[in-house]
Amino acid sequence: MTTPDITLPEHPVFAVVAQAAKELNQEAYVIGGFVRDLVLKRPSKDIDVVCLGNGIELAQRVADKLPNKPKVAVFKNFGTAMLRTEDGWEVEFVGARKESYRSESRKPDVEQGTLEDDLNRRDFTINAMGISLNEGSFGQLIDRFDGLKDIRRKNLKTPLEPGITFSDDPLRMMRAIRFASQLNFDIDPDTFDAISENKERIKIVSQERITDELNKIVLSKTPSYGFKLLFQTGLLHLIFPKMVKLHGVETINKNSHKDNFYHTLQVLDNVADVSDDLWLRWAAILHDIAKPETKRYNEKVGWTFHGHEDRGARQVPKIFADLKLPLNEHMKMVQKLVKLHLRPIALVKETVTDSAIRRLLFEAGDDIDRLMQLCKADITSKNHDKVKRYLQNFAKVEQKLKEVEEKDQLRNFQPVITGDLIMQTFGIAPSKEVGILKSAITEAILEGEIRNEYDEAFAFLLAQGKRLGLTPVASA
Repeated sequence: MTTPDITLPEHPVFAVVAQAAKELNQEAYVIGGFVRDLVLKRPSKDIDVVCLGNGIELAQRVADKLPNKPKVAVFKNFGTAMLRTEDGWEVEFVGARKESYRSESRKPDVEQGTLEDDLNRRDFTINAMGISLNEGSFGQLIDRFDGLKDIRRKNLKTPLEPGITFSDDPLRMMRAIRFASQLNFDIDPDTFDAISENKERIKIVSQERITDELNKIVLSKTPSYGFKLLFQTGLLHLIFPKMVKLHGVETINKNSHKDNFYHTLQVLDNVADVSDDLWLRWAAILHDIAKPETKRYNEKVGWTFHGHEDRGARQVPKIFADLKLPLNEHMKMVQKLVKLHLRPIALVKETVTDSAIRRLLFEAGDDIDRLMQLCKADITSKNHDKVKRYLQNFAKVEQKLKEVEEKDQLRNFQPVITGDLIMQTFGIAPSKEVGILKSAITEAILEGEIRNEYDEAFAFLLAQGKRLGLTPVASA
């Protein structure tokens, strides 16, 4: 079916594509995500153009007509071409195609097709709309699967039978949940059931592609919604079983612990309210990941999870490796936050000493602000007075952090006495004694016994060396 005209943005590229297609005697349509976002009033500069003909040829003709004559990137294996306008709009061109799939692969066999064939192969009705760039129908919306209606109903469904759609390309199951999470849409009941029924097919999809969609869910406005859908469909059990182990409540002698799965999702949403940082959000996901294996019941104190922060931190590298997340400074930051996430809470519960603050600054370094965001997000009590009291105490800790940092400059500090200087001073080779002396100096600075200044620290070094039976061979 066709619907009344829809207003394309005022950008010259649409008229240029229309003119180029006319000269090549081709039909051309803007299609997919750009049309969806236009209806949703979401800004987008990524345009997909489908033509009934040769997409690469059309791209080259368009480039010749644009003022800056942009370079055309050609992907012959996919039959696509892409160019970027001088003001940053990206336009991808492809000929209309028909696809067929084999059971062991999500990569289709492709052949030239009609516009209807091309719309049929789209993942969801909201992505199966097109806008004509042709003379006589320019700007008209082509909507054969009622995508516009589904956008208005905030409903996500497949154009064709959902079981076939997801069996053909199982990544579409992740995309369904990602779009639902990003757009706050419901998933149509038949589409939802088909995801559950076809969930095992996700095993043929590469981990990189799965994690790419997972990260988009993590970055959505309310990521818990996406994770609940992943859990309810059974996909989470296959792509991230360790997280599923957080689910559930055990009761002994009428004592129950909280459901750590839903607690984790609340912490994730709390972080999402204050930060778009993907890796801080991953720290929220993983902060309690080791609770299932550290869970113990004690008759006197009830449920405990002693050491879950240390064990969880040790598990972060393997989790990142399994999910094909980067094993770089982002992973190290997440690992650090998981390890330290209880420390500020402990400071809230006791008289805050300068020494404790120094140690936290030293260990957290430049991630101290992220750590405090995570810790505040970790307060998920339904007792509003308790939450208010904790946040007030956190404010005191943050003020103390600021004061100690301004005074001692301990964030990422390095002791002025280096290992090389220790070896030169006492005429010794790398040894256990060097490590002992370095640790003693660091401890003395953190405890406030000495300042991190050369003369004071060197005098302390000489005294500590004497205790170990070392004699200086070089003076300061």
